[in-house]
Amino acid sequence: MNALSPLAKGPAGYNEASCATLSFYDRDGELLRTVRIGRMPEQGKVALKAALAHELGAVLARRPDLRVVTIADGARDNWGYLSLLPGGRGGNKQIVDFWHAAEHLHEALQAVYGEASLRGAAEFEKQRHVLRHDTDGVEKVIRHLCYLRDKHPRRHRVARAVGYFRNHRHRMRYASFANQNLPIGSGIVEAACKTLVTQRLKRSGMRWRHDGGQAILTLRALEQSGRFDHAWQMLAATYVHRVELPDNIVDLASRRPR
Repeated sequence: MNALSPLAKGPAGYNEASCATLSFYDRDGELLRTVRIGRMPEQGKVALKAALAHELGAVLARRPDLRVVTIADGARDNWGYLSLLPGGRGGNKQIVDFWHAAEHLHEALQAVYGEASLRGAAEFEKQRHVLRHDTDGVEKVIRHLCYLRDKHPRRHRVARAVGYFRNHRHRMRYASFANQNLPIGSGIVEAACKTLVTQRLKRSGMRWRHDGGQAILTLRALEQSGRFDHAWQMLAATYVHRVELPDNIVDLASRRPR
């Protein structure tokens, strides 16, 4: 299961919609299908969280043997919520998206070597490989960042990176996760943000009220999740209205002159 996209304020007068995805994989780690959820901006992402929890609960009610994996970046709000979700067989395995972790590593090394440094680029590639492929990669990266922090005490981004990796070290065992055929990236939810929201709601000149935008997101999420036909039958049934004709109808067609 992929986690929530961040809900943050954009330019003045704008807010960001949010997305979540629930993905299903086979035992070899191959993606089978994905359920997408999109919500217009809301405080605390309450409706989005409730919808995701409902989807997961319904799945585990039918298949309690499934294993649950939650993926997100390092945002505290995301992990506070995801930690409360049920875990199915084997508990709720938590993973920090590898590309977010690599981004934090890159920023720390840029602070030391500079943005255009060839040495910094080479060091980043080396440490990223260690993080991804070594069994104790996250511990090696933490030790290396601690060395750089002590060597460059004024590089505050390095110290922040040390804290980030330490706080999430149990969610960054990427070699172990990959060996278990578990997903380590949140690309599915990032793609959902683009195809579900951006491509439809952020066209030139568009402005949306909450209800109108949510109607679009709901139908679009159903379509992208392969649920549209079934959902449309349920939706159409709610708009059926009984029409009764009065008794004194006159057939005007029969009275037309020939």
